[in-house]
Amino acid sequence: MKNVPNREAKYVSSMVDYYDLILGLHADEATRPVAESARIRPAIIVPCCNFWSKEKLGRDELVEAIEKYYREHQVSYEHVTFPFKGPKNIGIISCPTTQSKERFKTL
Repeated sequence: MKNVPNREAKYVSSMVDYYDLILGLHADEATRPVAESARIRPAIIVPCCNFWSKEKLGRDELVEAIEKYYREHQVSYEHVTFPFKGPKNIGIISCPTTQSKERFKTL
């Protein structure tokens, strides 16, 4: 993006305070850090590849695993289907809650 402050680095969830919004579009290895960041900042993730767990998950199982993580950590989220041809057209738009921010501070 032009004219937007940025830094080039491998993303890890401890960097979350630098950003106002976290976007994980085809996030690969950053899938879990993007999801973890949703506990502090608004995030949009369009999961593609299974870098969530060691077990092989299909698209729907991967989305469900991320949504389960959000429920467990009190992150507010919305499951969306974007208006373009899939299979990578499922997204999760999330917003941290007061409870998720407080729990994140204890880690």
